[in-house]
Amino acid sequence: MRFLLDANMPRSVLALLLQVGHEAEHVKDIGFGDARDDEIAARACTDGAILVTRDLDFADVRRYVPQAAPGFLVLRVPDDWTAQQIVALLGRFLAMDSLVAALPGHLAILDQHQVRFRPPLG
Repeated sequence: MRFLLDANMPRSVLALLLQVGHEAEHVKDIGFGDARDDEIAARACTDGAILVTRDLDFADVRRYVPQAAPGFLVLRVPDDWTAQQIVALLGRFLAMDSLVAALPGHLAILDQHQVRFRPPLG
């Protein structure tokens, strides 16, 4: 699966995704570090990549329609979380193959207790 990491994601997430066999890029590595949200979303669509972000604006399904995009994975974690905590949470999520496989065309909101999908999984 292909992922695009938003500027608010630690680079260690990139290493994790690559380590478990996914393709991934960080927006800062492709000249999009200061890009607007709509530009980042458009780049993810062009690349066929699921956008991984902590930016809750991407959880607005009226503005960013998950069915019209490769998918969005929004992490709702405290602002003071360390890169290590974020990597651990994402690592637990990536170990759930059926949920990872359901990402395309969905918004997944991941927090320390649950993952919610929009539209809901059937």
